[in-house]
Amino acid sequence: MIDINEHDFHKLDLNLLLVFTALLRERSVTRAAKRLYLGQPAMSASLARLRAFAGDDLFVRTARGMEPTAHALALAERLKPALEGLSTALFTDTAFDPASSDRTFALGMFDIGEVTLAPALLGALAAQAPRIRLALRPVDQANAVAQLEAGTLELAITDIGPTTGWICTKPLFKESFACMFDPKLVQVRIPISLQDYLAYPHLLTSFGGEFTGYVDDVLVERGLSRHVTMTTTRFSTLPFVLRRFRGIASLPGTAARELGSALGLEVSPLPFEVPAVGLHLVWHARHETDKGHQWLRDLVYRSCMRLAPPRRNRKVSASHPKARCD
Repeated sequence: MIDINEHDFHKLDLNLLLVFTALLRERSVTRAAKRLYLGQPAMSASLARLRAFAGDDLFVRTARGMEPTAHALALAERLKPALEGLSTALFTDTAFDPASSDRTFALGMFDIGEVTLAPALLGALAAQAPRIRLALRPVDQANAVAQLEAGTLELAITDIGPTTGWICTKPLFKESFACMFDPKLVQVRIPISLQDYLAYPHLLTSFGGEFTGYVDDVLVERGLSRHVTMTTTRFSTLPFVLRRFRGIASLPGTAARELGSALGLEVSPLPFEVPAVGLHLVWHARHETDKGHQWLRDLVYRSCMRLAPPRRNRKVSASHPKARCD
């Protein structure tokens, strides 16, 4: 946090600090005015205002030119680090070298995103940025913006809805749904039929603990329903329960394929059309020009697109979709 009293600055035109530094450097009102592209009358008027604010002459005329007073020299000593730091902060393009950086980035995603994406990110970090650390944290559509605004997250991957304020988004891909089950316990033909899908009990991931979700809304529109036996807040719980439970779970297709392959579970398209969900990278605009954050966004974007559904899993080009900041 910056510990200043903003009201103190109302008393001072900060441009007068430039007048002060120019006079220190030139020791001449005429040369200082030329340095600042001011007329000499304007320069003299600014010096008068500066003297009134400081309560000191600051510069006195001598045979050698305008000499600073003791108060001016002491003031210059105190201002030097502040003004040089301000100049660096505002006008220096801060470089970022991933190979030597030791920054820690907080990245939010669903738990199933951690399962599918974390290995790719860690592999990329090992190759490009061995000292950078990632703090993966849970996030969902309901709390993503609040966490980004609070600064507890720097980047999120989520199915974000409409945003307000200084929030930037960049589309990744549209994620379709699939269902997953243990073929030893649920013995059905692939792709699963609607009759078989509705005949078995279901597991549901619900961040709020509800027993209905996105899939159920689609079923209701068709006059149908399924029996949900258990809900959990974590996608990663589902495959382990399914290995001992004669039932079905519906989840994003990318996650279903990854988990099914790893744990010997069967994956099938849903037997009815469910609109795909659009995933986005989301961040606060305060990070928009941060070189390190730009590098992170590019790394995560490329890693996500390599995990995209097959029909979209093309070679990632340099021409990414543009980000949008509200």
